[in-house]
Amino acid sequence: MATSEPKGRLKGKVAIITGGGGGMGGAQARLFSAEGSAVCVADNRLEAAELIAEEINKADGRAIAAELDVRDSGAWREVVARTESELGPVNLLCNNAGANFRVGFEEQTDEQFELIMDVGLNGSFYGIKSVVPSMRKAGSGVILNMGSLASIRPGGGSPAYAAQKMAMVGLTRSAAQSFAKDNIRCVIISPGHVDTMFIRGNNEHSPNNWETSIDNPDNFERRLKNTPLGRLQQPEDIAYAFMFAATDDAAMITGSMITVDGGASM
Repeated sequence: MATSEPKGRLKGKVAIITGGGGGMGGAQARLFSAEGSAVCVADNRLEAAELIAEEINKADGRAIAAELDVRDSGAWREVVARTESELGPVNLLCNNAGANFRVGFEEQTDEQFELIMDVGLNGSFYGIKSVVPSMRKAGSGVILNMGSLASIRPGGGSPAYAAQKMAMVGLTRSAAQSFAKDNIRCVIISPGHVDTMFIRGNNEHSPNNWETSIDNPDNFERRLKNTPLGRLQQPEDIAYAFMFAATDDAAMITGSMITVDGGASM
């Protein structure tokens, strides 16, 4: 994985990063801080968010941790208000929070479908609506939504995940069109197979067993075989794409999808 020395590309920015205590969200929080942004690390697991925020602050960054259930629009407003109060008006929003249950169409329950849509789609909608007034105060903003291979070629597994990730494309385009006049951009970043606990561990929001986890060598090799560049992505690979889209280097990119998948969607 290629890395580069920090260049202050997000100097003076303020970011809210959901799922900030997780693999990809945590990598974004660290990188955004290294590039000069103050960060609100938001997660429904407060302890996980606090660990990332503490790490950033020990490295001379500026970070706060916030407990956030993205399904609660009121909680969103509270997090935005606190971020404004402690860090300043929000310039950047990274919508990472998501859920998945890896079962087929007929096996997926109503409750599973509703949870996946509520966390991934509704939560992102609430976040966008809550943060736009703060971005207007800041004079500009960038909203970065988490997509997936399922945003490009949804398969037959987990219909809710396929529906949610395809819907994120529409949400991104709608937000981009709606808020361009406010100098607010919206971009969706779609990773491929990223080696995180989302596909490796057994979590409440993303259960895995030996049949689905990449701890199973057969599952790991299957995903690896489907990635032409020859390795699974790491959280930092995705964080760099988020960071690029957040900078002025991407000033004319909005309503678009950036795919970071090692060629897996080809």
